[in-house]
Amino acid sequence: MGILDRFSLDKKVVLVTAGAGPLFGKSISEAMVEAGATLITASRSLERNLVFAQGLRDLGYDAHGMELDITKPDSICSLRDEVRRKFGRLDVLVNSALARVGGSFETQTPEDWSYSAQGDMVGLFVICKAFLEDMVLRRKGSIINISSIYGVVANDPALHGASGMDHPPHYDFVKAGMVNFTRHIATNFGKKGIRANCISPGGYLEDQPKAFVDSYCARVPVGRMLENEDIKGAAVFLASDASEYVNGVNLMVDGGWTAM
Repeated sequence: MGILDRFSLDKKVVLVTAGAGPLFGKSISEAMVEAGATLITASRSLERNLVFAQGLRDLGYDAHGMELDITKPDSICSLRDEVRRKFGRLDVLVNSALARVGGSFETQTPEDWSYSAQGDMVGLFVICKAFLEDMVLRRKGSIINISSIYGVVANDPALHGASGMDHPPHYDFVKAGMVNFTRHIATNFGKKGIRANCISPGGYLEDQPKAFVDSYCARVPVGRMLENEDIKGAAVFLASDASEYVNGVNLMVDGGWTAM
């Protein structure tokens, strides 16, 4: 098998949570089908996932939309059961879903943190546990968790303050914890055939205020924000057999932000 063949996801079944939404999920979903995978995309809006999957099928890809509320364990288990019935297995789990909470340190409430914890901590644990069982039986599987540069370094208050944007503090807490949780899976399940890795992207360009974009681009070594194509290669690499000996890694896709 040549090296390019090892990057192929042909015959692999891949689930991307929040894979039809904006930001990283949609980019990763596109990458998976472009590499040959059978894609399942799931989030709270079943309609959005069905429409997105149909659009990919219209382009000749194998894509399917399902429903998932990452804050509800019963929803996670229902998704697992549906994947089992329809495909018989899952080869790659990409955890991109986030229990979205806005606000700043001054405005966030304990209830905001509780809601985040239900999805971003409990939900992450439950979905990994739900799909790990079958992966372990097959002794093969890849889990990819989508963290952030803010799971590794603190945000720059001046960067957000100048644009009037808030940076929610729970986000840093969640993303940092995700990185070490990934290592826990990697070290405890590696001998059972499971690989677990993180991708930590930099800031994604999505109609932010010009002041923020300009400040961000001035600071990051590559001089621009992350765009749709930038995360695709990292996702396919970690999902594919090309990364068969890569386990417990937090892959920075940040244009050099954390190198400074």
